[in-house]
Amino acid sequence: MNGWPIELPNHPLLSDQETKELILAAQQGDEQARSRLIESNLRLVLSVVNRFQNRGLEMEDLFQVGSIGLVKSIDGFDLQYSVKFSTYAVPKIIGEIKRFIRESTSLHVSRTIKELAHQAIVEKDRLTNELGRTPTIHEIATELDVTKEDLISAFDAVSPVQSLQQIVHENDGDPIYLEDQLAVAEDDMSFYLKEVMRKLDTDERKIVLLRYFAEKSQTEVANTLGISQPQVSRLEKRVLMEMRNQL
Repeated sequence: MNGWPIELPNHPLLSDQETKELILAAQQGDEQARSRLIESNLRLVLSVVNRFQNRGLEMEDLFQVGSIGLVKSIDGFDLQYSVKFSTYAVPKIIGEIKRFIRESTSLHVSRTIKELAHQAIVEKDRLTNELGRTPTIHEIATELDVTKEDLISAFDAVSPVQSLQQIVHENDGDPIYLEDQLAVAEDDMSFYLKEVMRKLDTDERKIVLLRYFAEKSQTEVANTLGISQPQVSRLEKRVLMEMRNQL
């Protein structure tokens, strides 16, 4: 397995229904169910870890950290979600690994990356004026003759470091901190998501933050916003459809 001294158990893939049944049992204290879930999803962890090769860190360490993200996903998954477990787990695993990388390495941004980020910002402003809308990563990368991956890396590298305890949203005295968002917001789709989120109105943005970053149920969101649960459900479906279309 890429030269690793790791033997992964060869368990058959679980169906969505089997996965949710095991999650329910695991969350109720069934250790056998938890173990089976972990072992059946280790290849998911491995697929995420492979994205972080050549970072100067031991891949085994990243695999162990990613496995912690998997366990947290099992404990935190809300069975009311209408998404697959893997869709929920991957950002959590990525978040754990990126947090580990930040804590394990010093950040050194090369002059070349800084220059690319500056050029991209200038080009983004120019294209915005020319197109009358915010340009996509692909459009900026094409104008600068660089890959989308290099451009995203440059933007991420020069982004200001923020406190994990920074409050990004607060409603009725219930704050949502930056650390609550890290697993999802730092995924490779973060740039696109920020652009889409910026186009939502206040209530729509609150629903997304509360449901998918603060991980609150629809009933909790309804209580926070002072509306009914069916209203939250309808708004959530509409917002997700709009975001999916724009992405």
